[in-house]
Amino acid sequence: MAGRRSRDQGITPELLLRAYSIGLFPMSDSADDPELFWVEPEIRGIIPLDDFHVSKSLAKAIRRKPFDIRFDTVFDTVVEKCAEEADDRPSTWINQQIRELYGALHRLGHAHSVEAFEDDELVGGLYGVSLGSAFFGESMFSRRTNASKICLVALVERLRERGFTLLDTQFTTEHLKTFGAVDIPKAEYGALLERAMEGGTVGF
Repeated sequence: MAGRRSRDQGITPELLLRAYSIGLFPMSDSADDPELFWVEPEIRGIIPLDDFHVSKSLAKAIRRKPFDIRFDTVFDTVVEKCAEEADDRPSTWINQQIRELYGALHRLGHAHSVEAFEDDELVGGLYGVSLGSAFFGESMFSRRTNASKICLVALVERLRERGFTLLDTQFTTEHLKTFGAVDIPKAEYGALLERAMEGGTVGF
């Protein structure tokens, strides 16, 4: 893992928000590892909100409205599902401390989830942290075709509507690159983050 690794067990929700505001975020080596470490990547992944791309096939799927998309109705369950092992993700970095910290952030109004339901069954979702005019994506899961993708589209639509300026993905993947995700140097990211922290927090 690239970036600064500094193990710290005295993390509070307030400290976590401060860390996000200066470009750091916590991870764990595995779900069973009780420790967390701070990460500050030299190369950061973002999705430019003005250059978000939706493929024709996904746009067609969205028009069929296969899921009921909701926000913040089952946040803790979304985090739990993101922590589960799956065929495309045999291991996860979300440990118990992560669950507790982000649950606390949710109750403070700084962590949010986007959820895809099929017949009232949660089949996909994502969660992240909102601070300033930035949204820091943390993790996503999908139990149906396109479920997490459609949640991401719904997230971007909401961020645009509410005046957010930065969507941080931490790192890029080939999957995220299909939506327009790019890698930028830490210094460039820092400038974007600084601007996003000015003027108070945008309502999610």
